[in-house]
Amino acid sequence: MAPSERWQKAKADQFLVGTSRNFVLRGTFNDGFQVEVQGHTDELWGLATHPFKDLLLSCAQDKQVCLWNSVDHTLEWTRLLEEPGHCADFHPSGIVVAIGTHSGRWFVLDAETRDLVSIHTDGNEQLSVMRYSVDGTLLAVGSHDNFIYLYNVSENGRKYSRYGKCTGHSSYITHLDWSPDNKYIMSNSGDYEILYWDIPSGCKLIRNRSDCKDIDWATYTCVLGFQVFGVWPEGSDGTDINALVRSHNRKVIALADDFCKVHLFQYPCSKPKAPSHKYSAHSSHVTNVSFTHNDGHLISTGGKDMSIMQWRLIEKVSLSQNDNIVEISSASVPAVSEKVVQESSPTSETPPANEDSTPVESPATPAEDAVEAEVVPDGTEEQNEVQSEGSSQEPLETNGQEPSSETNEETAESPTITESQGEDSPVS
Repeated sequence: MAPSERWQKAKADQFLVGTSRNFVLRGTFNDGFQVEVQGHTDELWGLATHPFKDLLLSCAQDKQVCLWNSVDHTLEWTRLLEEPGHCADFHPSGIVVAIGTHSGRWFVLDAETRDLVSIHTDGNEQLSVMRYSVDGTLLAVGSHDNFIYLYNVSENGRKYSRYGKCTGHSSYITHLDWSPDNKYIMSNSGDYEILYWDIPSGCKLIRNRSDCKDIDWATYTCVLGFQVFGVWPEGSDGTDINALVRSHNRKVIALADDFCKVHLFQYPCSKPKAPSHKYSAHSSHVTNVSFTHNDGHLISTGGKDMSIMQWRLIEKVSLSQNDNIVEISSASVPAVSEKVVQESSPTSETPPANEDSTPVESPATPAEDAVEAEVVPDGTEEQNEVQSEGSSQEPLETNGQEPSSETNEETAESPTITESQGEDSPVS
């Protein structure tokens, strides 16, 4: 049951109390209070989604590690670490999760029981990224000491031994991705450098970049690269984008920026000033984004607002072109609840579609020139009927440019049908 439903059924003499540590309590002074909503209490950066379950993990500077259920919007468990957490990644088996901290230490926890499996230390600076290889036999740990540490992994993520170290970056590691065959790594650093590494050859730096130009990376979280350079706005200083992630179906890219926005781009995005849609929900810089295992939802985390938002993705079919169109139907829900993730209202710039209507698509354009996407609250009914012009989608925005009035006029001319995504747990 969602928080608002429980509160509506509460007795008249009960109180709702908000605390300075992001708790909402319900009860009376005579009978006591119970927790209705709980969240992180310090800046939030770490986010990981389960490889095949509807679960997500968050870790923050408050030293809390929280495992959430993205369907029921409930807190599965929470554990207090010895140090602030900054990054995390699930082993492909889903059995364990690795969490990097601010001091160079990293912890491996059992994803079901939250028991500590092992502790390791690499350097004495902040760890910025943890990334398992596709088959789970290797773990790459990116550090602010400019190194990438490699570990052999066995027993489904329960045993680790040092394999090597990638040396060559002149600034701290920000992002990294594995190739599908586990032989290569692409990495970004704080000085906007892109390097490629040959892992079987002893973590050797690849000097000839053309050797890696055709690799279809297993994941794409690097903010710098040929396939994603179009996401950067004109005049950016290089730190405006905090995180980027490609959907599992390789159709879209989501990114988190310093201006409280979540963006959606078509993938690949190798055209300057590429068009995108942007969505508002956070009140602070957005620190991380990640798609759930089936691309059904996008998860975003806020820094100082310490919130987790859940956005629904909808795939649409164009009647005019018979092309599948990926549409991010996002629901902004701060996932900071012990019982239920609390829903935020839809943003003014991307209103939800009317219940009795079918979304009106943006004008038909080539795939590399447009992103068909819109935001609707998670938990609303799927929309398969005709949408009036008054509730049409937010116009497409070009990176660094305002949408033209010409685009607005054409938007209502191309109706589409929203694919049914199945019943989703309502949030209120």
